[in-house]
Amino acid sequence: MNSEEKEISYQTTNSYSTLNKLTEATKNVWLVCHGMSYLSRYFLKYFKHLNPEENYIIAPQAPSKSYIKGGFKHVGANWLTKENTLKDTENILRYIDAVLEAEQIPTHLNLIVAGYSQGVSIASRYVARRQLNCNQLVLMSGGIPKEFVTSDFGFLTAKVKLVYGTSDEYLNDERMVYEKTRAEELFTNRLEVISFEGNHIVNTDIINSLV
Repeated sequence: MNSEEKEISYQTTNSYSTLNKLTEATKNVWLVCHGMSYLSRYFLKYFKHLNPEENYIIAPQAPSKSYIKGGFKHVGANWLTKENTLKDTENILRYIDAVLEAEQIPTHLNLIVAGYSQGVSIASRYVARRQLNCNQLVLMSGGIPKEFVTSDFGFLTAKVKLVYGTSDEYLNDERMVYEKTRAEELFTNRLEVISFEGNHIVNTDIINSLV
């Protein structure tokens, strides 16, 4: 068999979800990247306890959707796999560019970029590749991409929060030591490590404490 893999470019459309309204009373804008098997509209539930007058939340939608569990009933999505990672990453970053262009966020507002689980790879890559000097970068229960070096975040003055559960089933002791060491190398004195008693979940108490 003499097969060949080719590549094309084309225009596509994707959704994203928001919570609350962007008004003159808004103080904080959140760009939040969900974990594997989520849809963006359901991920917003973790931010509904924030003051709705002061917080506006934008949740991009991972492009690769599939059925989860059995019965072909529930749909989830993921950001990336080990297949064609570099190209898919660039496509996702351009998609988030379009989301932010559509939202036209005023520059005087506090911008918080957060990722949970697989969303950590997207949130951190977007900040690094676009040199987005947000006010906070929050990395929750996920792995930091291996390609990063310290200079990738040399521009960043934001506070960086590394958040994890002490019983996270995906982060054993060895992996957690590795992730904390990596974060300390990349973010130096801007880093704050926050742990909580719990497993691989989004901790809403910690989210509420960030603002």
